[in-house]
Amino acid sequence: MRAIDPAESGGPEVLVAVERPVPVPPAGAVLIRVEAAGVNRPDVMQRKGAYPPPPGAPSIPGLEVAGEIVALGDGVEPALLGTRVCALVSGGGYAEYALADSRHCLSVPDGLSMVEAAALPETVFTVWTNLFERAYATEGDTVLVHGGTGGIGTTAIMLGKLFGLTVIVTVGSEDKAARAREIGADLAINYQTADFVEQVKAFTGGKGCQVVLDMIGGDYLPRNLDCLGDDGRHVSIAVQRGAKAEIPIWKVMSKRLTLTGSTLRPRSADFKALVADELRRTVWPHVEAGRLRPIIDRTFPLDRAADAHRRMEEGDHIGKIVLTTGDS
Repeated sequence: MRAIDPAESGGPEVLVAVERPVPVPPAGAVLIRVEAAGVNRPDVMQRKGAYPPPPGAPSIPGLEVAGEIVALGDGVEPALLGTRVCALVSGGGYAEYALADSRHCLSVPDGLSMVEAAALPETVFTVWTNLFERAYATEGDTVLVHGGTGGIGTTAIMLGKLFGLTVIVTVGSEDKAARAREIGADLAINYQTADFVEQVKAFTGGKGCQVVLDMIGGDYLPRNLDCLGDDGRHVSIAVQRGAKAEIPIWKVMSKRLTLTGSTLRPRSADFKALVADELRRTVWPHVEAGRLRPIIDRTFPLDRAADAHRRMEEGDHIGKIVLTTGDS
């Protein structure tokens, strides 16, 4: 099979197609003929050598795929053979075939393209586990999401609106702010021209928001705490501006704030299976009904994975970037 499996870390130019053996599914796994694979920021970090695959994961990048199940490992329900699925994978997505735990597969309903399906697992799993589970966001809450027009941000907007949240996002331009509002954001703040802390306080009448979903880290963290109201919850999912921050502990105490965070990729297969079950019950009915569709920025053929990474690193994308194998 063709795959992107760089021999060394480096810039986008290391992402060139090579030949690799088609993997054989072990017990409990399925082999998917990949039609599309989502591109995510952890893929960029892995390419740079900053986010090595967890033990047992393939060196081929790619955390989400969509395609047809063409082979089954022992113990997998025979009815899955030949079905169209998207799946969260621990790696291996940038290839013509990929392995997935059968429990981490979600059906692709009629009306959902394979490109759209490939853009869902990583962001939906991430937003669900962090915004709704770790942060306990519930109907009526106001949430602040940084990076409002990226894959996570656009998914957070759409899921938030489906579940009754008021969603504030930060973006880097007026064009992105307009697009975020079109997607459903109640307030889109251009951080280049406005202080997001002041904007959040003004929007909430000085009360602050209930949740911050943060992928920035660094010097944003103490400012995020200023945005939170009493009993607010702060969830860290990435550290684009740095992994260290100085915070006012008294503010955490006086406002009874909760600071938490997570990374999805290293979590156990059993945990991800539980999340997949929750998504089937709570989120997938919206996908099946056409109420939830990912925002697609651009697609690239697998051989142009380098260009896909350049597009992501430029920071101009809105929504998800997706690789295709030529069959989608």
